Amino acid sequence: MKFKFSYLLITLSIFSAPTFATEYIYRDLQANTLPSPTCLAPKAAEADAAKPFNLNKYSKRFCQSQGYGWHVEELKSTGKTVCTDCSADKGKQQCHLTDVVVTCKRIKPGSVGMLPGKG
Repeated sequence: MKFKFSYLLITLSIFSAPTFATEYIYRDLQANTLPSPTCLAPKAAEADAAKPFNLNKYSKRFCQSQGYGWHVEELKSTGKTVCTDCSADKGKQQCHLTDVVVTCKRIKPGSVGMLPGKG
């Protein structure tokens, strides 16, 4: 019985359909982050704008703005820090990053064998 079962497994593995790797579509995006809502001291404002948490949050937003199924593949460039003076508080600034470059990816339609309308 064990002998027949092992032959069955070997036969099924030989004649089974080959599996293909999932294909992806890649897209590079360049965008700007938003300034922080609070006014901070100049060095603190620059550090707040370049926090890894903010970079991750905005890179996700950039990719998700492309539509359903887009995800972050890689953060290529963090861009430049740009600061503006606050009108209410003298000596304090709001900073944000410009020209942040992110690579986004999405599964290529039809590459995983699930085509709509085909059985």
